[in-house]
Amino acid sequence: MTSLKILDIKSFMSKLLIKDTFDHFLLLEAGITTFNSFFIDGHLHKDYYSKEELECKHLTECPLSYWSQLRPFCFELIKGKRTPLSFKIVFQLSADNTGKLMAQVGQSYSVSDINGFFLTLKYDEKGLSCTTGTSIKIFTLDKSLENVWDEMMREFMVRNEIPFE
Repeated sequence: MTSLKILDIKSFMSKLLIKDTFDHFLLLEAGITTFNSFFIDGHLHKDYYSKEELECKHLTECPLSYWSQLRPFCFELIKGKRTPLSFKIVFQLSADNTGKLMAQVGQSYSVSDINGFFLTLKYDEKGLSCTTGTSIKIFTLDKSLENVWDEMMREFMVRNEIPFE
């Protein structure tokens, strides 16, 4: 687990809410506090969709919504002249990208051993931070997978021109 302090909050918020920088992440949950507190649970209610819609939108396998689906709603809550009092957004790496991560690093774990790779964004009066997290289903003292995820997120920030310390 590593925590990165975001140095340019305005640029980051544009990449989060307007651009597609984070669109390939799944949204586990989001809490936004402005004049009220708003909470979004990213879990899909599949019974809302018809069978055809589930197949057409490729939602049969995925239990969570992609950020791209919920970003416009969050943008509506945050936009305006005033900044929010706070927010917390928890992203999860998709199963496909988890598999790609595992294949790239050649770890001895299988995808079924992993509960998830997470990225938590927290904003309040102290600033904005991004904290990584890894959840593994099996007991291990090996931190190599966690270290790879941490490094991947640092590279993601650099690649997307997000300054941090």
